[in-house]
Amino acid sequence: MYKYDNYDQQMVDARVEEFRGQAKRRLEGKLTEDQFKPLRLMNGLYLQLHAYMLRVAIPYGTLNSAQMSALGDIADKYDRGYGHFTTRQNIQYNWIKLEDAADILADLSKVEMHAIQTSGNCIRNISSDHFAGATHDELVDPRPYAELLRQWSSFHPEFTYLPRKFKIAVIAAEKDRAAMRLHDIGIQIVKNDAGEIGARFFVGGGMGRTPMIAPMIRDFVPLDQLVTYAEGCLRVYNRYGRRDNKYKARIKILVHELGAEEYTRQVEEEFAHLLDQGVEPPRPELERLKPFFADPPFEDGPKTVDRSDPDFALWVDRNTHRHKHDSYVSAVISLKPVGGIPGDATGEQIRTMARLAKQYSFDELRVMHTQNIVLPHVKIADLHALWTELDAAELGAPNLDTIEDIIACPGLDYCALANARSIPLAQRISERFDKSGKTAELGELKLKISGCINACGHHHAGHIGILGVDKKGKENYQLSLGGSEAEDVSLAKITGPGFDEDGVIEAVETVTDVYIAQREDGERFLDTYRRIGMSPFKEALYGK
Repeated sequence: MYKYDNYDQQMVDARVEEFRGQAKRRLEGKLTEDQFKPLRLMNGLYLQLHAYMLRVAIPYGTLNSAQMSALGDIADKYDRGYGHFTTRQNIQYNWIKLEDAADILADLSKVEMHAIQTSGNCIRNISSDHFAGATHDELVDPRPYAELLRQWSSFHPEFTYLPRKFKIAVIAAEKDRAAMRLHDIGIQIVKNDAGEIGARFFVGGGMGRTPMIAPMIRDFVPLDQLVTYAEGCLRVYNRYGRRDNKYKARIKILVHELGAEEYTRQVEEEFAHLLDQGVEPPRPELERLKPFFADPPFEDGPKTVDRSDPDFALWVDRNTHRHKHDSYVSAVISLKPVGGIPGDATGEQIRTMARLAKQYSFDELRVMHTQNIVLPHVKIADLHALWTELDAAELGAPNLDTIEDIIACPGLDYCALANARSIPLAQRISERFDKSGKTAELGELKLKISGCINACGHHHAGHIGILGVDKKGKENYQLSLGGSEAEDVSLAKITGPGFDEDGVIEAVETVTDVYIAQREDGERFLDTYRRIGMSPFKEALYGK
């Protein structure tokens, strides 16, 4: 993984001290909240319902054990004993005191971490495939390219005050595990007919109140020009993106209103201009970065596990992913125990995961956009020992990609923007399906919950999506079906009138009953929905 050089460290240390002075002036009353707000947001500090929330950047989700341990220590020292892993592959703390914020940033800087550009109208944390560099099905490791984009976008003077926040994802496999086409820019590393490696660009995706799937605007950009092409995309957006209406300020609106063809024409024009200006190609820097992401020293060993323990065998089947080396797997640590809060982990659990990463996974962890954690390189021979320790720490739930593996935003329990609670609903649904024993029968079924239209819980991309809304002062939940964030990307459609909390739980069970009754051999929920359409589900839900 990438290691800071002197410039990186000096840059982060300088920002810590700069913010320390800003926070001090706010506490002394020398800055008003309105004056302080843009300063704190540049450092990932939000003011939520009950306290400040700090969002920490984890570029492309990659951590080492020292960094993970520090996150656990921060949870205990400055929060209420836990952290919340998010759909941006970051972590956030929900109970931060302003007087502690600079000290937290200083603690982060000691382990090469920060909270820069995790908020504000700038380029946010670059995300990627959580199995990058380990999976059997990728063309190359996309993380060097993600790191190149991170360095380019950090403190970029032209893109510090964009019309709105901006999110980029980079993958290098046909299978999309990063919701790439639901980003402002999605980049897929590909090989063309001549055998050359380059980048395919998708621009204008996003969720929120106006969900859109990004169209492809260029099928191949040479790797030497990947950053330059991204700059062309941002320049057109920065020039024409709306700043008079935040609801129409995202690049997806610009691409939609201009049309993908006209937007692409302007990007190509800007791209040609940048090349004519002799913009330095990133190849030398890319070559400098690649060794940081070299494979660890894999060893040959057993290629199968002893399946005599049925609980262990179930966890292996559900929570491990095929590795590029046949003596290893990537092991997913579920942060979704039955009745738990999706994405939450205690300080002790965070330190346990750090220790296990050092012991079993070459000192490396990944945060998934599904709010779980991956140990990317685990020997098959070590799996039973790893599972035993995870199970003892209440981190061994075998539920990856099942209806119990729920994505949920913090909702009205924490967020000032939310209209409804997400956490209690997720807890009750997981308990309901665990008790019914239907989880295994349902197979792959992705359920996602958002507490407001901003869609931080990705409900638009759920096979089953739930959106909390305010209906005459009461919490109400809209149910949607048919979404996907994967390579078969689609946006979920609303079934009809909403439900109260008890009603939406019953509605989810009704939907799964229709699926079980209607599915054909080998069909996932999404396959059945796409084959039979909405009507059978609506009839079961509403009797019409």
